Amino acid sequence: MLRAKLSAKVSPLMLELTPKGLYCRAGNFYIDPSGAVDHAVVTHAHSDHARRGSRQYYCATSGVSLLKTRLGKNITVRGLAFGEVLRLGGVEISLHPAGHILGSAQVRLEYAGQVWVASGDYKRDPDPTCEPFESVKCDVFVTEATFGTPGYAWKKDADLGKQIHTWWNTNAARGVNSVLFAYSLGKAQRVLGVLHPHATKEVYCHPAATALNDCYRAQGINLASTRCLSTLRVGESLRGELLLVPQSFLRSDQGQVLGGRYETAFASGWMAKGSHGFRGGYDRGFVMSDHADWNDLVRTVIETGAKTVYVQHRGNGALVKHLRTLGLQAFPDTELTPKQPDQLAFF
Repeated sequence: MLRAKLSAKVSPLMLELTPKGLYCRAGNFYIDPSGAVDHAVVTHAHSDHARRGSRQYYCATSGVSLLKTRLGKNITVRGLAFGEVLRLGGVEISLHPAGHILGSAQVRLEYAGQVWVASGDYKRDPDPTCEPFESVKCDVFVTEATFGTPGYAWKKDADLGKQIHTWWNTNAARGVNSVLFAYSLGKAQRVLGVLHPHATKEVYCHPAATALNDCYRAQGINLASTRCLSTLRVGESLRGELLLVPQSFLRSDQGQVLGGRYETAFASGWMAKGSHGFRGGYDRGFVMSDHADWNDLVRTVIETGAKTVYVQHRGNGALVKHLRTLGLQAFPDTELTPKQPDQLAFF
């Protein structure tokens, strides 16, 4: 009964869900489009949010070098300072820190007396390598929900740098290499950031992360010293070192540098459910997520003051149901597809 009542309410849509992603008709731009468009507002440089081929890109200034590293140095991109207002077709657009990776942003849209915010990916955990999350007041909030179930909640005060360094030192004392799997953009740099106060020797990084590390350092971010694995000589093997690599590393020819003596670990929010994570065959798991956990998802929605919320990634799951118990109009993002002509009444 409650679902039927909520779905029956028709409200104008400032953002529409299209085959190419979230589209703002009033400003004729897309947010994180899945293909080439004329105007692409990009929340951050991860490959599922930033794609090649668009004529004009907009992103946070601190993320410009990452976007060019990922998409090509010749792309046309305008960097916006956080809070700076850009006008496209009468829509006032501003970017606000999302805390996901360096330069990650929420997109605030103001038009026809309404304010919408599209969160992109975000987290609220402490992270020395990116701008901290900022709550943004709005009427309508489009939120991610990667960890949108109550089972994914973790402590925010864990000294992850110390934990990782202790694991590394323990293995090194036995002559065993420590292979830490982490995504090349964002997670790898966060690991290096929390290791910076602890590490006394270089961390070996995969070539995919090397140029990205340089982008972070150019923005004044302190990272532990690194050496690229591509600098090793043919036939050279390592002993007691920490390697920060993608999960494909062990299946590659480069994996031979381990000499068969290593332990593995994965840095991810998925490690919050240890039995689930360790079924992947890791020796250790570090709960280090670049997404908000359940508690922070709920907290963030409440802080925005939004009365209407659209949920991405787990649109029909626990978060939608929970927000409805709080008296909010909560929907999966599929409801951003216009069902009736008057839902485009703004335009």
